[in-house]
Amino acid sequence: MRSIAVLGSTGSIGRQALEVIASHGDRFRACALAANSSIDVLASQANKLRPAVLSVGKREYVERLAGALDYEPRIVWGADGLRACAIESGADRLLAATDGMAAWRAVFAATRAGIDVALSNKEIIVAAGDLLIADAARAGARVLPVDSEHSAVFQCLQGERSDDVASVVLTASGGPFWDCSFDEMRHASPAQAMRHPTWVMGAKNSIDSATLMNKGLEVIEASRLFGLSGKQIEVVVHRESIVHAFVLFRDGSVKSQLASPDMRVPIGFALAYPQRLPSGPGAEPTRRAIGLGGRATTLAFEPVDDARFPCLRLAYDALARGGTYPAVLSAANEEAGRAYLAGKIQLTDIAALVAGALEAHESHIVSEEAVADADRWARAHAHAAILAAAH
Repeated sequence: MRSIAVLGSTGSIGRQALEVIASHGDRFRACALAANSSIDVLASQANKLRPAVLSVGKREYVERLAGALDYEPRIVWGADGLRACAIESGADRLLAATDGMAAWRAVFAATRAGIDVALSNKEIIVAAGDLLIADAARAGARVLPVDSEHSAVFQCLQGERSDDVASVVLTASGGPFWDCSFDEMRHASPAQAMRHPTWVMGAKNSIDSATLMNKGLEVIEASRLFGLSGKQIEVVVHRESIVHAFVLFRDGSVKSQLASPDMRVPIGFALAYPQRLPSGPGAEPTRRAIGLGGRATTLAFEPVDDARFPCLRLAYDALARGGTYPAVLSAANEEAGRAYLAGKIQLTDIAALVAGALEAHESHIVSEEAVADADRWARAHAHAAILAAAH
């Protein structure tokens, strides 16, 4: 029985993770759940799974949550609550599924305590990935990718020597605007941007997918997780979202991982690793997608259009610059995405805001303090640019 703590349990990844946990009660138990403000959902999850520790975003939520529970767990709030879930709940594995940098200190605390982290959060690995991987290695903890693309690479690399890897190819769905002109994208509403063609995601990841910034963040993430340079990571558009990554080896061989576009598959792999779950939700859809089941099928791949999707190139630039540039890229993008959802800017303004922050930034040697400072600076810079644009 493996004890799992889930940070971000009420979000898209968190909810799907709890489905996996509940479906495999002989293997997993939820020992801690953390949410920011979705108190009613958290209460429902807690009453079903009965974890010993719960965390909420603010002190005023504690009494409201306690009143909705039919048992008496420990309830903590804020950063202390996230830390308590991570390292004081008896967790064997931590699933980090929050947006932004809210949980980064809790994630670092877990790896330093030797607790394996299943990481869905892109921002933490982008901003401070080298520090996190180093801390985990020193403590004997593992950082296990939950993103479908990085899970695919991780699976393809099992049993392989890192020196034999020539490059990695991440696939992108293209998002909801792949067939749209730049002018159509400029006038796209948040509701349109949220209509992802294949994946069910939260607001932040949906907007990042619409601009392809999600793929840019994943390029940096792959560099951190697998020790690759930007030149060793490529991106292709694959609308079917069945092939999640390729690994090209120096001898000319290629490995790929295929699965239906269902996040419960990589979530389950990360929670159960080094084992696989005995049954998964995507087995039959994947069989049909690769031509089994009596009908022909094709899988297509296309190059990325950098002119319409400049965010991907910005991520490559931030990775090449190094230092605290990736932290600035991530933070500025998050604030720009929020401004777009609030109707303050257009979708195509996001790239310009991020580019402006990168150009204005003066990088520092990466440390926890430097990452935190760069994150705050980038958010302030983005806010100022958004206000200036409004006037």
